[in-house]
Amino acid sequence: MNMLRNTSLIPLLLFLTACVTINIYFPAAAAEKAADRIIEDVWGRQPGTGQEKPAAPENKTAPQSRAHSQTFVARVLDFLIPAAHAQADISISSPAIQKITASMQARHSRLVPFYQSGAIGLTADGLITVRDANAAPLKDRNTVRQLVAEENNDRNALYREIARANGHPEWEADIRKTFARRWIDKAAGGWWYQDQGGSWKQK
Repeated sequence: MNMLRNTSLIPLLLFLTACVTINIYFPAAAAEKAADRIIEDVWGRQPGTGQEKPAAPENKTAPQSRAHSQTFVARVLDFLIPAAHAQADISISSPAIQKITASMQARHSRLVPFYQSGAIGLTADGLITVRDANAAPLKDRNTVRQLVAEENNDRNALYREIARANGHPEWEADIRKTFARRWIDKAAGGWWYQDQGGSWKQK
C-alpha cells in the first residue's frame, strides 16, 4: 500500500518538474567558505575573529511514515533535477588561483606594518588603498603605493579567476562582494576599513 502511494506521486512530480525553470543561483554560503579559506591562507588566523556557531541539533521527532515519504520525494527530485545541486561548492584549486594566492601571501608581511599604522586600509569593494600616507615614514611612501597597486592587481585577478574557474564569469561581482565583507570581518584589531558609505572605521 505504501509503495502504491509513493508510485502515485511520480506523475505529479514529473508534472511539477516540467513546470520548473532551473536557475543556477550564486552559491553565497559556498563562496563565503571559499573566501575564508583564501583569506586564512594569505593572512593566517587574525586575533579577535568570531567562531562559527555550532549546528542546530537535528529534529528527529517526525513520524516515520512522513520521513519515509519525504526521503522518497527527495530522491526522485534528485534524480529528475540533478542540476539543482551542481553548484553546491566553489572551486579555488586552479593553478591560476593558487599562483595569485601565493603572491598575496608573500606580500602580506610587507603590508602588515602599514595596516597597523593606518597608512593603508580595506575598502568596501574588496581592495585596499592608501588611507593616510603621513602614517608611513617618508622613505616608505613610494613602497606603500607600489604594494597597494600590486595587491589590488592580485585581488582583481583573484575575483575574476574564481568566477572563470567555476564556469560563471558573471559571478565576479558577487564574489568580490563576498570577499570585501570577509576581508573586513577577518581583519585584525586596529586595522582600518571603509563602510558602505565610504567612511573610515577602525576595528
